[in-house]
Order: sequence, then structure tokens, then C-alpha cells
Amino acid sequence: MKVVFIPLIDLKKQYITIRDDINEKVLDILSSANFIMGDNVKAFEKEFADYIGIKHSISVANGTDALIIALKALGIGRGDEVITSPFTFFSTAESISAVGATPVFVDVRRDTFNIDYKKIEEKVTSKTKAIIPVHIFGQCADMDEINEIARKHNLRVIEDACQAVGGEYKGRKIGTLGDIACFSFFPTKNLGCAGDGGIIITDDDNLATICKGLRTHGSGENGRKAYNLINNISEEVEEDKSNDNTIYNPLKYYNYLIGHNSRLDEIQAAILRVKLPLLDTWNEKRRANAKYYNERLKDTNLIIPFEDKNVKHVYHMYVLQSEKREELVNYLKENGIATGVYYPVPLHLQKAYANLGYKTGDMPNAEYLSHRTFAIPMFAELTQEEMEYIAENLKNYGRR
Repeated sequence: MKVVFIPLIDLKKQYITIRDDINEKVLDILSSANFIMGDNVKAFEKEFADYIGIKHSISVANGTDALIIALKALGIGRGDEVITSPFTFFSTAESISAVGATPVFVDVRRDTFNIDYKKIEEKVTSKTKAIIPVHIFGQCADMDEINEIARKHNLRVIEDACQAVGGEYKGRKIGTLGDIACFSFFPTKNLGCAGDGGIIITDDDNLATICKGLRTHGSGENGRKAYNLINNISEEVEEDKSNDNTIYNPLKYYNYLIGHNSRLDEIQAAILRVKLPLLDTWNEKRRANAKYYNERLKDTNLIIPFEDKNVKHVYHMYVLQSEKREELVNYLKENGIATGVYYPVPLHLQKAYANLGYKTGDMPNAEYLSHRTFAIPMFAELTQEEMEYIAENLKNYGRR
């Protein structure tokens, strides 16, 4: 096979398959000049909630904002502690810090890369208010055990599902397994828009209302409803749906809470509406690609991904482990194959968290993985020829 370059993910290939639908929807919005909190946003929120099987979805500007707003909606702030994983993207811990709370890191399982529930309880203190399990690389954490610990200690559970849209745990969709869940629609995600986007989902009516208030400066009817809920005020607030959110909405000048400017715009919502019906098909293709890789690489000295029997892994990334990662990554690069290293520095050792006092050796599994894991190309549009070329190069390296 003559290969020029195989990217880690090829967004252009995906776009080509849906180009006509995307272009039509985007042009319709440009023609309408209705860009903010319009019909596409409302429709996508309903469609996404229906897809997950949950009552409420509140779209926001990105996955980080989703986590911050979810934490605030739960009343978590200064002086509180939130338990989470050190082997994930920075935004998980950053969101905890952004509300004034302190992230408390718990080491991960070496096989699934997810937080090790057996090590959570020893980190619970009187200041602990919540647990944020991260469904890393598309595989669900051990939610039954995590929820049991949360119930025992009266903690809230926020699912960081930013990498796992469409995944399942014991037959239930990821996002339905805690008090509230957060997703990202960053372009490289399994369900990605053409920019930044995110969403919060919950079955809790009050949490949903507070999130809606917080995403738009704590203003308008939702800001007022949220204020009333937080302050235990009983009052009927009627919703005025006649206002134009793009040009002029007088209600936004009445502010009840310190909130955020965090909205999913109409163009991104329309793009996501085109993609959502295709998500399960794309995820199944990722799973088939992972199965192919597993079969081809099982007899090498690489450690292939482990899929827990209770989950449906959606392979946001296909992550291998090697004792000679740097050398192997360079070899693949020389042969036109992209790779990605997630994550070279675990969160407890990041400079930004030096004040927390963690040191090398505190999270041995996360540290072990940070030096050995790397991702190879994984997306629904990978061809058989490309996967054969990737697998053959990995095997060739092992023969050297």
C-alpha cells in the first residue's frame, strides 16, 4: 500500500459523507439570521435527551463549561472537595478548581484507565461533596460501585462523559448513571460539531432549571426560577417565548445569579442534529475497527485495550501500551501513521496543582500509564487497507 499519511482522526472524510445535509442546514440558518438559542438548539436538546433516555438536556458552549455549571448547580464551591481521576484531560480537575473547590485525586485501574472505585472511600472526608468519574477513551467507569459509595457518604455523582457519547453500562446509556452528566462536542469527539459545544443532562427538574439559569448570566425567567429554587422561594414564573434571542430580549437585562455566557449556537446545533442519527452506526464501526486491531495485535508485545464485560466501549481513542513508546511512536511517524499520547503528565503532577502537595509515586497506575500509553488512528471512516497498513507496521516494529 502506498501511504502518504494516516491521521489520528480524519474529520474531512466524515464531512464528505454528510456534506450536502450539513451545507443545507448551515445555509438555512445564515439565511434566517437566527443564530442564538433558536429552533435548532431546542430541537437538538430534545433529540439528545431522547437518545440518551433522560428528561432534561441543557446545551452549553463546551464540555468544560458543562462541568463547571453542573458543579455550581449542585452547590459545590469554596472549601469543598471533589474526588476524581488524575488520568484525564485537564478540564475535569480545572472545573473543580474553577468553582473554588479542591480536586482530590484517586488512582486509576491499569486495565480500563478509569478511576479505581476500591481506592475512593479512603479519600472521603467531611469536606467531600461529589465524585466525578471520567469515562475515559469511551469506556464507562464502575458506576454501580461508585454510586454505592456516594449513597453511603451522601455524595453527588457527576459523570464526565465527554469522551463516551453513546457508550453503555449494563445496558444503560452513559449519562443516565449519576445525578448529572456532561458531554463535549469538540470536533474530534465521536459526536462532534464544527467548533466548541457541550451539553448537561439530568433527570432532576431542579438541577436542570438551575443549569438553564446559570448558562445565560443568571438572567431572565430561568435565572429567576433558579434563584427561587436556590433560596427556597415559592413563586410561579411564567415563560415568555415571544422574544428574539439573537436581536433583542429585554428579559436578559434582569439578572438573579452570577452565571456564565455559555450557549450552543444554532449552527452547531444544526450540525449535531445531522450527526446524531448516525452516531450509533459510527460507534459500531469504531468497535469493529477495534476488534480488527485487537485480533491483529494480540500476539505482539503491545498491550491492547481491555473492554470490561459490563460495558459497551465506543473507542473515542484506541489506546495501546508499550515499554518503548517513544521509539515506536517515532517509527510509526516515519511510516506515515499519526499517533497521540494521552496523557504524558497525570493531573496530580501538573505544575498547576503543585500546591496540592502530590508527588511522584502517589498515583502509581496513572504514572505508569502516562509513560506507556499511546493512541493509533481510530475513526469510523478508516479503510480496511489503512488498518492493515497500521497493524502491519506495528507488527514489523516488533520483529525488529
